[in-house]
Order: sequence, then C-alpha cells, then structure tokens
Amino acid sequence: MNRAALFDVDGTLADTNHLHVTCWWEALRQGGHDVAMHDIHRAIGLPGEDLLAHLLGEDRDTDQDDALSSAHDTLYGTYFDRLPPLDAAADLLRELDRRGWRVVLVTSARQTELDALRRAVDADDAITATASADDVEEGKPAPDPVDHALDLVDASARDSVFVGDTVWDMRAGSRAGVACVGLLCGGIPRGDLEGAGARGVYRHPADLLAHLDDSPFAEVADPGR
Repeated sequence: MNRAALFDVDGTLADTNHLHVTCWWEALRQGGHDVAMHDIHRAIGLPGEDLLAHLLGEDRDTDQDDALSSAHDTLYGTYFDRLPPLDAAADLLRELDRRGWRVVLVTSARQTELDALRRAVDADDAITATASADDVEEGKPAPDPVDHALDLVDASARDSVFVGDTVWDMRAGSRAGVACVGLLCGGIPRGDLEGAGARGVYRHPADLLAHLDDSPFAEVADPGR
C-alpha cells in the first residue's frame, strides 16, 4: 500500500489566498453585494458555488452564481503569469517524493487555474497526481476530494497525511480519516485549524520541511514511534 502526501494548493503551496479575497470582493461588488473581506477570507477554500452559498445564503438568487464566478475567474486570471509560490513549497514536495510518498494535489481550483498554480509551484517532477473540484460531486469540506485523491494513488487513509491552510481542508481530511497538518500561511488562526482537526500546525512549507522528522508525516511513516 502506498503512502500519500496530499496537499491543498492555494494558501498552502502558493501565496494566493488574498488575491482570491480581492477578486471575490470585486466580483461580488460588481454583482451588487457588499461583503466584508474578512468574511470572504474565511470562505476561501470552498468551491465557488459553496463559497457563494456560505457568503450570500442558500436563499440567494442562484441565477447570479455563474456571472459572479466568471467575474472572479476573469479577475484572478490576470495574475496567472505571476502567482507567487510560498518559500520552500517545491523543496517540501520533492523531499516527500524522495522519501517515497506519493504527492497528490487536492484543490478546489478548476483545471486552467490549477495549471497556473502548478507552474508557480514548479515541482511537477514530484507530483504523482491531482484531484480537482471537477473530479467529484462535492468539494471540501466533504471528504470526497480526499477520498478521490487516495484512490488515484492506491493509498489508505491511515497511511496518508493531508496538508492545508483552511478549516475546510482540515474537515475534509478528518472526515476521510487522514492525519491533517495545518499551515498558518493562509491566514487562518492556529486554534481554528486545530479545532477543525489539525494534528500539527506549522507556519509555512519551509517550517514544515524543517520539522518533517517530528511531524505527523513521521508518525504515519512509523506508527510505533
């Protein structure tokens, strides 16, 4: 059975959460909605339709959803050629690959956006597979994206770790039975990540890389330690 190192991308490997906040804020403003950036930030990581339901309510005019999502995508697309990777993100993926982990990206991004993120992270040589929002019926915080990622590399939940930066990541991983690691670089507080199921919390990819031998990755690799 393989061991899987599952990674969210936005806010976890690429420093893009606040770009998403700005683009959603402007898209919502154009659609006539006044939504605080703080609230948008807490919703980042959800698939677009779920994000809109979270921010605007289930009773919103859903006929606007496609236009709002398209506006966000157009605005965010202007950054595709300069999305910033987080320090040591590629080094972390390569080190896990070197240690025998199957690295899988688990993201709410759709394919065009995911392609831009992969170019930014620049570690395709270490990535075994990707699981995107297009592949499952329900996105995070449902366990479906994590379950699908495990299936892609024939890995069990008990032999896998999911790294993310939002409560949605932690809930999805926990519901799938995977050990979860939270990163603070997405802007979500430690207590929120731990409350949602994070077994360990680190500042950013470089911090996790520096402490890999004392992290949940080491615990999963050697359950008797």
